Amino acid sequence: MKAWAKAFYLSAAWEQTRAAYLMSQDYICERCGEPAKVVHHKQYITKENIGDAGVTLCWDNLEALCQDCHNKEHHRKERQRRYRFDEDGGILPPISKKN
Repeated sequence: MKAWAKAFYLSAAWEQTRAAYLMSQDYICERCGEPAKVVHHKQYITKENIGDAGVTLCWDNLEALCQDCHNKEHHRKERQRRYRFDEDGGILPPISKKN
């Protein structure tokens, strides 16, 4: 959790919204159908919009996700993991980053 967002994520308003939203989705991930434990903000929370309840607490901006789907969402833009493997399990060289 980012330091600037800590107060929001520990607030009663967020805790109540999060709990109610997960319950409304029957604690099921909206992407894969596995058990959900994360309430994700579709429009990411930023320093600029954290005070806007239309972004932070609006159910239209929320999505119930399992931890795996939440991780995929936040790491989808990563170009390269530390290791890559071919179809036989052999280690592949890193992909060079394009500038």
